[in-house]
Amino acid sequence: MARRPDHPVEPLFVDRWSPRSFTAEPVPDAVLLSAFEAARWAPSASNAQPWRFLIARHGDAHWEDFVGLLAPRNALWASRASALIVVLSVLQVERRGEIVANVSHSFDTGAAWTNFAHQALLLGWHTHGIGGFDRAAARERLAVPEDHAVEMIVALGRLGSLDTLHPEFHAGESPSGRRPLDETVFAGRLGLPAFASERNAA
Repeated sequence: MARRPDHPVEPLFVDRWSPRSFTAEPVPDAVLLSAFEAARWAPSASNAQPWRFLIARHGDAHWEDFVGLLAPRNALWASRASALIVVLSVLQVERRGEIVANVSHSFDTGAAWTNFAHQALLLGWHTHGIGGFDRAAARERLAVPEDHAVEMIVALGRLGSLDTLHPEFHAGESPSGRRPLDETVFAGRLGLPAFASERNAA
């Protein structure tokens, strides 16, 4: 089912979705470098750029370590991705010569992941963010320092047909919708309509 925005946006924003069916074909360096370059230009507080990425490609020396971090249900489909990327963020930042806590490390890293996902889509590749994995095991197995947060894992691959996907996931393999803006944007306080059209409707 085609997504239809309520207000004008570039197609990129509604075309991006999170499939689980992947072809497992190799992803070229050029695609990864372009997607990571897009991530590099994300905004961040004090230009700290707290995001860090660890990557494993399907079948390489790191692949089984990355797949082994996933919750079993996620491993059923993500093991057919072309790459798995562990997203980290640095917890501290230098400001005026002092090392302090970076309270926006996760927020800023989210912006970088969004850039990555959209650039990958422009090149014909899909991504799916994964929260269901063992973070403690990721920190230990991948030697992640304590001053880094383990944020998420991203599966990247070419969109595959349903016959590449475990039957358990077939019913949900389509783009999801979004709640309307009047349920997410408010004027000064939660529950107060932000736009005249909403106030009139009320």
